[in-house]
Amino acid sequence: VQLQASGGGLVQTGGSLRLSCAASGRTVNGYHMGWFRQAPGKTREFVAAINWNGDSTNYADSVKGRFAISRGNAKNAVYLQMDNLKPEDMAVYYCAASVAPFIPIQTGAYVYWGQGTQVTVSS
Repeated sequence: VQLQASGGGLVQTGGSLRLSCAASGRTVNGYHMGWFRQAPGKTREFVAAINWNGDSTNYADSVKGRFAISRGNAKNAVYLQMDNLKPEDMAVYYCAASVAPFIPIQTGAYVYWGQGTQVTVSS
């Protein structure tokens, strides 16, 4: 499975971005999908995840009410709508796929990773 993340960019505080993650090589419609982020000098942290069916989600407390994760109709893509962005949201964002029996928030539970897309928030 190859994951390609896109949609990052430069936005002002309070602005919005929509990240996309497309899978190729093999379908991920049976996988849980997650978004993580890593800021310079910090460890990679969980942002949001969605189950294989798209009917259950999980969010980090820091993004609840501002970010929304969703899956495409064919379940082979995942999106992250980010609203009311803050400077502390600035990081490289990664999408990942997991076959765990639950929606995982740990990086170690994800087996496939995309290359990351940079999100920059200006204050």
